[in-house]
Amino acid sequence: QVRLVESGGGSVQSGGSLRLSCAFSGGSHSRQCMGWFRQAPGKEREGVAVIDRDGFTSYADSVKGRFTISQDNAKNTLYLQMNSLKPEDTAMYYCASSVVCYYSGIFPRRGPADFGYWGPGTQVTVSS
Repeated sequence: QVRLVESGGGSVQSGGSLRLSCAFSGGSHSRQCMGWFRQAPGKEREGVAVIDRDGFTSYADSVKGRFTISQDNAKNTLYLQMNSLKPEDTAMYYCASSVVCYYSGIFPRRGPADFGYWGPGTQVTVSS
């Protein structure tokens, strides 16, 4: 059974940093791609960053240069380092995994519909 649990959310001021973690348990076949997604009130869920098992990554334009996704396969943990946070980054952040990676060129796609396993989420609030 696949299980993902996020941690590390919280409240920070604009310009601050947070590191999210996602502990994964379950078969390795279920984590060909892993990613971070977020959903703000009244908005659709969007893909923030995705990484495949070879380490290829893709990012939403709004977070490029500020967020970094990484994974520690030995610890079965996914990370999202978030720097220079802005109020518009405020959202519930979700970790997700998939049994298949879909690509646009060499970059894994970030569509939520491509991911079948989800964590319960962790709240990130950035104040101005």
